Amino acid sequence: MVALASARLLLLVGESLPLQKLSRVSNPAWCHGSSVRFLSRVHQDNGPLTLASLGCKSEFETTKIPKATRPEKGEVKSALAVSKSKVKAAGKEVAKGVGVKKLHEIELAPFAAKSFSELGLPPPLLQRLESEGFTVPTDVQSAAVPAILKNHDVVIQSYTGSGKTLAYLLPILSEVGPLRNKSFEVDEEAGKKKEIEAVIVAPSRELGMQIVREFEKLLGPANKKAVQQLVGGANRSRQEEALKKNKPSIVVGTPGRIAEISAAGKLHTHSCRYLVLDEVDELLSFNFRENMHRILDHVGRKAGAESLASRRAERQTIMVSATVPFSVIRAARSWSRDPLLVQAKKVIPLESVPSPGPVNLSRPTSIPSSNTNLQPQAAIQSLPPSLKHYYCITKLQHKVDTLRRCIHALDAKSVIAFMNHTKQLKDAVFKLEARGMKAAELHGDLGKLARSTILKKFKKGDVRVLVTNELSARGLDMPECDLVVNLELPTDSVHYAHRAGRTGRLGRKGTVVTLCEEPEVFVVRKLQKQLRVCIPACEFTEGKLVVTEEEKKPSEALT
Repeated sequence: MVALASARLLLLVGESLPLQKLSRVSNPAWCHGSSVRFLSRVHQDNGPLTLASLGCKSEFETTKIPKATRPEKGEVKSALAVSKSKVKAAGKEVAKGVGVKKLHEIELAPFAAKSFSELGLPPPLLQRLESEGFTVPTDVQSAAVPAILKNHDVVIQSYTGSGKTLAYLLPILSEVGPLRNKSFEVDEEAGKKKEIEAVIVAPSRELGMQIVREFEKLLGPANKKAVQQLVGGANRSRQEEALKKNKPSIVVGTPGRIAEISAAGKLHTHSCRYLVLDEVDELLSFNFRENMHRILDHVGRKAGAESLASRRAERQTIMVSATVPFSVIRAARSWSRDPLLVQAKKVIPLESVPSPGPVNLSRPTSIPSSNTNLQPQAAIQSLPPSLKHYYCITKLQHKVDTLRRCIHALDAKSVIAFMNHTKQLKDAVFKLEARGMKAAELHGDLGKLARSTILKKFKKGDVRVLVTNELSARGLDMPECDLVVNLELPTDSVHYAHRAGRTGRLGRKGTVVTLCEEPEVFVVRKLQKQLRVCIPACEFTEGKLVVTEEEKKPSEALT
């Protein structure tokens, strides 16, 4: 009876008190028993999460709750008549310490927008999107854009080729540069000093230049000077001159070059509003550590801010990656303010993501095992869903010829072939061209101009086969690529997923073929089990791909 009375009292109080006040209860155990019913009532009154609940006008289809399960005001008895499943679900939320304040992190929210106009973007940007042929946002864009526009720090995670770049580019252009609600000229007429408002950091020159091209595409020829590239390998003095002359609102670059120009006093980012870390799992590597520390300490961090929390609040931090291992979660908690994990059709608080268990320091061998357990899950998340996978057994000296027969059998027009070592690329290209197939090598030792030229030829179709190493396995957007071939086995499932992600982008169909020798078949079986995909054996005979073993369903592939 006492528990029933307290539950009724909480429901009645919930009718009159604002939700924000109730969310300030510091001890979640205080309402463990009775708040289960209250949480269910809040969900029923407010309905499921839509863009409107995030502050953006939307026309989403929402899931309506039947009238029989929706209590009227004052009907305490019907409000208490909650199904056991809902009580259990709400109880789990309370047990995890997720308060009423976090109700916007409902996992089953309807995020599939029918048009970009539903996302709260300004008219000038919508016009540019329409002129460039962008009509319907992807799921991750529908989830990420409203969250960023509402000033949340976010970690965007979705499979390779799902449109993550546009997911953060659009909200930035909504607030920064000539396409925002206030025009570029109004600020100049008002005599305001133009400063850099957004910094995007990418781990490679190719990804950095690709992001710049995406910005320029939407800005248009007249406004392309609003973005400036600061990538390594380019002339630094020219970049500094462009910064001084063009006064861009947005800079995109690699960690080394951004840190270098910042240390020279030529890049002022203390008033920056947005910091984007694209492929953040790569940026966390040891090679970037020193440069990343400088970027994090200077971008959007005013010298007058005393506490770390106040300095952190001065900028909005956006992290992007196809995989979110615990290293990214730990970095986001340190560098961001109450970050959200944004996935396709799903937005949850990052603090609700469980941390791996404590490491036994007396057993050093347990450390790698915990990391390897995280790898398969990260790889599964980054693997595009619309791919077909095969493997073909061949001898080492016949791999390039098998690659040629594979291309003819699948009638592939744009192929990326991966090898593990740079020295072997030239030999593979020579053998392909000797057989009349246009091919080119791409690796990190090439200069910026040479790499840019090769990529342009590949996109135009002048080069049919691009032979490369892990350099191209991350970030490069090659919508034309319809076939990925592993001339050599990737080192693990994560690298396989990133290689495979060069094809099948944005829902397109794609094929991944792995060439291996007989003793390496067990590695393919292991990849199949870890990635939970079917990788049947095949041969290329009479100009066709012939499957030599029965294709299994994903569930059967695990056995």
